[in-house]
Amino acid sequence: MKMNMRDNETKIQPKAIAEVNGTRETVKDFDSQAPGHPRSDRRLSVIIPAFNEELAVAESVTELRNLFKGTDIKAEIIVVDDGSTDATAREAKAAGARVIQHKNNRGYGASLKTGILAATNDIIAITDADGTYPAEYLPGMLDELEHADMIVGSRTGSDVHIPLSRRPAKWFLRVMANYVANTKIPDLNSGLRIFRREVAVQYFAILSDQFSFTTTITLALLCDKYAVAYIPIDYRKRQGKSKIVPWDAGSFAILILRVAMLFRPLRVFIPIAIMCVIYGVVKTSIDLTHDPNISASAILAFVSALIMVFTGMLGDAVATRLGRFNQYAALGVRPKEYLEITDVPESVESPLSAKSKL
Repeated sequence: MKMNMRDNETKIQPKAIAEVNGTRETVKDFDSQAPGHPRSDRRLSVIIPAFNEELAVAESVTELRNLFKGTDIKAEIIVVDDGSTDATAREAKAAGARVIQHKNNRGYGASLKTGILAATNDIIAITDADGTYPAEYLPGMLDELEHADMIVGSRTGSDVHIPLSRRPAKWFLRVMANYVANTKIPDLNSGLRIFRREVAVQYFAILSDQFSFTTTITLALLCDKYAVAYIPIDYRKRQGKSKIVPWDAGSFAILILRVAMLFRPLRVFIPIAIMCVIYGVVKTSIDLTHDPNISASAILAFVSALIMVFTGMLGDAVATRLGRFNQYAALGVRPKEYLEITDVPESVESPLSAKSKL
């Protein structure tokens, strides 16, 4: 299902698009890269969703600000405080970030949507507020965006700290996603990535408000044949307590099946049809060795296989021919539900703020 990126209200500079092995790739503007041609400043909006991250958010913002100093990257840093009950908003604002605050906790994905819509630049980077993703990779990822529609920081570097208890679930989900997308995905739900805003906005109708935002957008772009590139990165130990719980793995699995139904329905229905056929053949063989009649269950299996094939073909036809999403039908972010902090609140300074001034 190919979605039209030209319908977005946000006007962008024309880009030449080439189809290479069924994958969309952006062709460089060679005139602007010619020797002696002055390179204009690059502009980037970094979105940081945060919920009760007062221990690390100021350090994360400071790391980003120090990174972009002395470079040609003009970056705005937006922290979306997702209804925190601690000093997350105050710490982020004191560190120099632009802070947008949800009145209530709405979820990781909802925070990213809020930040993306509020960003002033067309190129979006997302990272976490817990200090796990090193900011040093962002300039290199921004360079690679000239050749792809989304660059993902794959947590496959030499220093990766992912809890062992999560690795089996991550492996299973990655296998499912590889099957649906029909490609190898090194890191399905990395929270460090760069993309153009128009690429994300067109999928807002189906992107989750929870942690599965990154999983959904990864599968959606791959299924729609966009160019997604991966750069190996390190992954630090997080500060504070993780918001992901073990049973979230089940939600991710259901999400992957949902995305498959939207983009690749045949990859769901065909395996079921094959299992029905196998059962029907085995049951028919057993029936014919004991009785000249074929049982009703064997006939039902063959009929079910036929229904599954036709249903999958119908879903694939809809996804291919008619499956366009109206990008403005369900943006998922209602402006009245959040406010932007313009000044540092007058209150007693926290120990972290006092320490940063020393």
